[in-house]
Amino acid sequence: MTAFGGVEMGALAARTRALAVLRVRSRALAVALLPAAAAVILLVGGSTGHLVGGGWDVLRWVVSVLALLVLLAAAGVALVVARAEPAMTPTVTVPEESAPELYRMVRDLADRLDVPAPSAIALTPDCDSWLEDRTHPLHGPPPVDRDDDGLPGLGDPARRRSAVAAPVLVIGSPFLWWMRVGELRAVLAPVVAGTGPSAHPDIAAARRFIRGLDAAVAVASAGRRDPLSRAACAGLGWVSRLLLRSCRRHATEMERGVAAAAAERAQAVDYGLRIVAQEQVGLAYAGWDRLLTRVALPAWRMGRWPSRLDVGVVAALTELSRRDRLAEGFASRLGERPACDLLEEPGVVDEAVSLLAARLFHGGPAETRPDWSPVGWEDYPEEVVDRSWRTDAARLHRVLDTLGVRRTGAGTAPGTDGPTLARVLDHLTTPDPDPAPTLAPPTVTDADADPGTHPASGTAPADTHAPHADHATPHPAYADHDAPADDSDDLAGPVARRGAPDASGDGHAPHGDHAAPHPSYGDHAPYGDHAPHGDHATPPPPRADHHGTPADDEDDDDLAGTTARGAALAAGLSAQLAREEARERPVGAGLPSSPPGPGAGTGPDAALWDDRALPLLPLQPPRTGREILTAHITAMVCCAAMDTVGAAPGLDWLDGPALLLDGARTADLAPSVLSLVETGDPGPLRAWMTELGIRPEKPVRLV
Repeated sequence: MTAFGGVEMGALAARTRALAVLRVRSRALAVALLPAAAAVILLVGGSTGHLVGGGWDVLRWVVSVLALLVLLAAAGVALVVARAEPAMTPTVTVPEESAPELYRMVRDLADRLDVPAPSAIALTPDCDSWLEDRTHPLHGPPPVDRDDDGLPGLGDPARRRSAVAAPVLVIGSPFLWWMRVGELRAVLAPVVAGTGPSAHPDIAAARRFIRGLDAAVAVASAGRRDPLSRAACAGLGWVSRLLLRSCRRHATEMERGVAAAAAERAQAVDYGLRIVAQEQVGLAYAGWDRLLTRVALPAWRMGRWPSRLDVGVVAALTELSRRDRLAEGFASRLGERPACDLLEEPGVVDEAVSLLAARLFHGGPAETRPDWSPVGWEDYPEEVVDRSWRTDAARLHRVLDTLGVRRTGAGTAPGTDGPTLARVLDHLTTPDPDPAPTLAPPTVTDADADPGTHPASGTAPADTHAPHADHATPHPAYADHDAPADDSDDLAGPVARRGAPDASGDGHAPHGDHAAPHPSYGDHAPYGDHAPHGDHATPPPPRADHHGTPADDEDDDDLAGTTARGAALAAGLSAQLAREEARERPVGAGLPSSPPGPGAGTGPDAALWDDRALPLLPLQPPRTGREILTAHITAMVCCAAMDTVGAAPGLDWLDGPALLLDGARTADLAPSVLSLVETGDPGPLRAWMTELGIRPEKPVRLV
């Protein structure tokens, strides 16, 4: 697109679409006033002697009452649309005193682009950047805009309108730690350029109207108990959805026009460097996704949250650069100044972002407490990997106790009744007397849910499944980034990539030309133009229990290829995991405390979003019974390796927990465990253990 009279064509198209949205609002107001206009005509006609008679009198009363009801309903809808709090993206605000150089860089960039500077800067634990309007009265006093100019080139009338507060610039925290200063400036150029169109009164009014309708739909969806409130919410929801459908096409084209105008304006700023920086966007997303699903998620499930996730993403991306031939030149960038140097206290900001990530992706509490404490990367192998393996192994043996499996396995010394790997192998490989018996999984009591107590016996049908997976396998798009065969993931199980939130045209400036993924990462592109929207982003529904539901059928199909004893053990583990998580699931209640120190203003903006439905963005779907059983057997094998041959827990930045022997990762363990789970054949696993010298008959230490 080219400029016309000093104005980008995209900006003109955006303003045209904004006026179309406002016309929808005007038509809705006209429809609401139509009965009142008819009532006025009838009343005036009666008073002047033109519309007289019994029929006209009845009609006047009917139309007047109808007009009054319609006006009251319209006033109620308008009041809700105007006052309902729009959903806001959870972020960590960065005060100017905590990052003066970052603010200076953004303002210089805005001056070069001849657009208003963003009113504030915030960080999000994701690989994305956008503009967000936070001028609603319920979000606090609007920030003072340092540049009250309207859209440049649209004439004096636009400039004489009331100034629109500039939006907040939201930056993905992985960009700050992985990108260099020049790369970050190049990536932010098309985003900051969006403040120009955003400042135009017509575009701002259209966006406020759409956000208000979206918030009104959320209010109507909340529902009420009494019939009158339910009826009012139903009417509010119908009207709001109708108006949203009428505005949808115009709002989408408006946002596209804003994005086109921003991209066109930003072409003159660091164009060559921005092409190189786009490669870093795709690389950062790939490493961040692997770090969250492989490294952070196991820690979150253990009640620990890594306090330096952004530092970890640098290590993960450096390792990814080493493994990927396409990224060989990227590691040389590390000698340049990182963008996190623009922060006064990067450690404080990283800790706040890491806690917010744990809340969004896992649903953890808002602040540190005894069962939810930070963990450093140097303590991760001992505090997370070793503890998670021994916890899973202990759970495995508790379920075996409830199934009545004898404590001593074949080849165990007399008098030895400790937890051994041989006990597990013997149980899963002993031929069943009935080829297809129906085994009921055990009932798991509250005492069983406590790793430190001894389980009680008994059996009962299992009715739940654990909602998470412990280990993950690479997405197919990551196939080129894995290590050679002797360095592959020995602890991984199937998992799906975390879902990206849907983009919506509700007021965020798109990214312009930085939304393209790195060519080597397939569909692992940045999230697009928008981040999740508070309580409007709902997690997937929980798995159904065993009452003939589709989830039950899927799990039955998953266990159909396993042995009968393996299926029963998997069902028992699923039941116990579900009960433990129901008992110990972190509650995202309470407001977070601001970290101390120079960055005391940094912290999750809990006042701006509803955290009653955490996690907002769960990373993985629920595990199947096969995956649960495989993970627990793998943990037991790793415990035996640590206690008999001196292996050690380790951390792989791309694959998460790793078993180290003499400082090197062990060979792939997953196929051997799957052979035992699916066919009851312990041969491959025993051969693997014999090669390493692991003795399955030796008792292991559990938590």
